[in-house]
Amino acid sequence: MSTTLYGIKNCDTVRAARRWLESHDVDFHFHDVRDTPLDSKQLMGWLDNLGLDALVNKRSTTWKQLSETQRNSLSKETAVDLLIEHPTLMKRPLLDTGSALHLGFKAADYQSLFTHHTL
Repeated sequence: MSTTLYGIKNCDTVRAARRWLESHDVDFHFHDVRDTPLDSKQLMGWLDNLGLDALVNKRSTTWKQLSETQRNSLSKETAVDLLIEHPTLMKRPLLDTGSALHLGFKAADYQSLFTHHTL
């Protein structure tokens, strides 16, 4: 199975997750969502799996910069276009182990995930 970490390279939490994965010799690929945009099918799958409130970061500066109309009309369908246009709107990092999605980073959660599962 292939493990991919999605995020943006200058995010402190993403950097911490990358350092943790590297220091624990986890074979992974880093996908910077700014440099290589996500496609609508992948985003819809994440929204179906994780939910709108989990994936869209409503505390972000990007969210606050959206128009009131954009914020009030948020749905799975509108979220896909917004996440493609504004990748920093996504909560991050998102770790895809090939069998499960994990949002955010806590060292203890990663330790548990990679100790109890063979990837």
